[in-house]
Amino acid sequence: MRPFDIIKKKRNGEILTPEEIDFFIRGIIKGEIPDYQVTALLMAIYFNGMTDDETYHLTTSMINSGKVLDLSDIPGIKVDKHSTGGVGDKLTLTVAPLVASTGIPLPMIAGRGLGHTGGTIDKLESIPGFRTDLSISEFIENIRKINLSIIGQTSEIVPPDGILYALRDVTATVESIPLIVSSIMSKKLAEGIDGLILDVKTGSGAFFKEFERSMELADSLVKIGKKMGKKVVAIITDMNQPSGYAVGNTLEVIEAIEVLKGVGPDDIKELTLNIGAWMLKIGGVAREIEDAIKILKKNLKNYKGLEKFRELIKSQGGNPDIIENYNLFPKAKIIKEVNSTLSGYIQKIDTEKIGIAACILGAGRLKVDSPIDPTAGLIIRKKIGDKVEKDEPLITIHSNKKEIVPEAEQLIVSAYFINMDRMEKPPLVYKVLN
Repeated sequence: MRPFDIIKKKRNGEILTPEEIDFFIRGIIKGEIPDYQVTALLMAIYFNGMTDDETYHLTTSMINSGKVLDLSDIPGIKVDKHSTGGVGDKLTLTVAPLVASTGIPLPMIAGRGLGHTGGTIDKLESIPGFRTDLSISEFIENIRKINLSIIGQTSEIVPPDGILYALRDVTATVESIPLIVSSIMSKKLAEGIDGLILDVKTGSGAFFKEFERSMELADSLVKIGKKMGKKVVAIITDMNQPSGYAVGNTLEVIEAIEVLKGVGPDDIKELTLNIGAWMLKIGGVAREIEDAIKILKKNLKNYKGLEKFRELIKSQGGNPDIIENYNLFPKAKIIKEVNSTLSGYIQKIDTEKIGIAACILGAGRLKVDSPIDPTAGLIIRKKIGDKVEKDEPLITIHSNKKEIVPEAEQLIVSAYFINMDRMEKPPLVYKVLN
């Protein structure tokens, strides 16, 4: 078997066998297949796609390429959630502790931000002392003790994914649905979970901006998960504007804590309850979504979700006092309002531009090795449907990069579309696939 023949076969639109896929994945891990041949196959997959069976076999091969966690000695149905990424998406920080507080074990391996989207690991690492580099044994022990642990990606689990993602990122093949599905599902299913909720974003700040493409991705994710015998639900949610009001690591952690205190933005609270309810349903805690929402509301009201977040912070080396004292977080030196140049109603927001503005201010990374400033970010003052007067604030900038602020201001002003027509707010949830 030769890499050349496999590349040629997929280039010609033919279907790869499980043996051919395994051969290629093993060759990547061993370093026996050079990058130029790997990228040739990635491009062939990008243009010709893969059948459901091929995607299934690719996912299975990637799962079996590294360590697969065995959590069978931990009681309960193990559940995780995954977001396809957005701007201001801090839902893991609210959903995970709230769901874990009901008794469901949550093993969570999360990622960092790249481009205009934020990452859960960067947000957690903005908490003083918080460790995301736990060993696998520490990770499992935390799940056993408090039902929850969140760590960064490790080379022990799905080792070829890092290589493939890096090559996809520089060869314009990131948008291939079979490659996205195999990347997401291999990492998640290697965690030893029984069920998975997928938050698939759609809109101007999402990876896929068109609803039809988001649907295609969600459908493929659910199919592969079910084919592997897992309980999988995909929820297509709105990303035509930032989630909540905070964009940036420390700012988003504070906003998540506020939600767990029973306050905070309505959209984050609603999505937390909706996504969390499906986790309770597939986790066996509630039979109906309505009952699950009641349980979650109760654990918000009695602060069990907040206390679980405190336990998570403490168990991973962080300072839990930040829950009561936000002054323990470092603060940005520059806090500046960006004002509207027009009066009217917010018609739409180019959310990707908002995410890029936050990135260049220091909140994210436009390159894999870019440093993160945990204090940097934005506070959204006006969202779709809101009325704004000329010279009224649209966004508040938090940054330590004085020289970058004017560029960020220009991006922010150009991201807002304003006229005198009243505008309805977009729905938060478009569709549920289960």
